Amino acid sequence: MLRANLEALGINVDLDDGDLIASAVLITKIVKEDGSVVVGICDSDGMSWVEQLGLLAAAQQIIHSVGRFEEDE
Repeated sequence: MLRANLEALGINVDLDDGDLIASAVLITKIVKEDGSVVVGICDSDGMSWVEQLGLLAAAQQIIHSVGRFEEDE
């Protein structure tokens, strides 16, 4: 099994001094060699399913919030 580097996809997290990423959930769209598409998910070591669901629910709220897709750059 290969490990993927996500830097090429432009995935970055802006942190302030002293900030610490405590946990993470990664959702991926994977195109298989035969052209089929699957969705994958992985999370931080030791993360419980309850924490995973909580982060996913919080992410949904962010995605659905007003102004999420406004261009500010």
